[in-house]
Amino acid sequence: MNILMVLTSHDRLGDTGKKTGFWLEEFASPYYVFIDEGLSVTLASPAGGQPPLDPKSDEPDAQTEATRRFRADPDAQQALASTLKLADVKADDYDALFYPGGHGPLWDLAQDPHSIHLIETFERAGKAIGFVCHAPGVLRQVCAANGDPLVRGRHVTGFTNDEEAAVGLTDVVPFLVEDELKRLGGLYEKGGNWESHVVGDGRLVTGQNPASSEEAARTVLAMMEPRLP
Repeated sequence: MNILMVLTSHDRLGDTGKKTGFWLEEFASPYYVFIDEGLSVTLASPAGGQPPLDPKSDEPDAQTEATRRFRADPDAQQALASTLKLADVKADDYDALFYPGGHGPLWDLAQDPHSIHLIETFERAGKAIGFVCHAPGVLRQVCAANGDPLVRGRHVTGFTNDEEAAVGLTDVVPFLVEDELKRLGGLYEKGGNWESHVVGDGRLVTGQNPASSEEAARTVLAMMEPRLP
């Protein structure tokens, strides 16, 4: 079984002059959940190659067991440095889809036509699709088969307005994940700030924040079980 993980290629935090990208914990924890279950993990990004790491996620207070394991794992580092170009990815080659967050996806993946098509193809095929923290924002232009927003009438979560305010980026991001999911008709719910909160609706899995990354990956894995040989 092969899981595709899609990461951002965007590294500019709006007009702040600061860097952004993907959040290390939200990549590392799901990556090892899947690897430890014996699944094959393929990585992709819009530009291919090394995706940009949000420098905040590399600071000491953001480290977890999974991030420390990644830093000691040359094979995982090499896989991350050589992501496939998203345009070259074929959905039929994979059994599930997972998007780590970080602020970067709000700028590129939220409007990337290859990403939008990929998610729609997975969803139509009844495959598990997972998104954590800011990554539920990439569902912004994704449609269900009837043309409605994919999240309309679906139970979802994602980075909260309060959490965005706490990191001081409410006026920097192109849109707020919580507000956007509600605008699209999603049945948005949330837990406490910085606490793990994961929502499954059909084979759609969303996680609220970095603390939700492992649980979100395990929920995707559980939704794959009926498809496992």
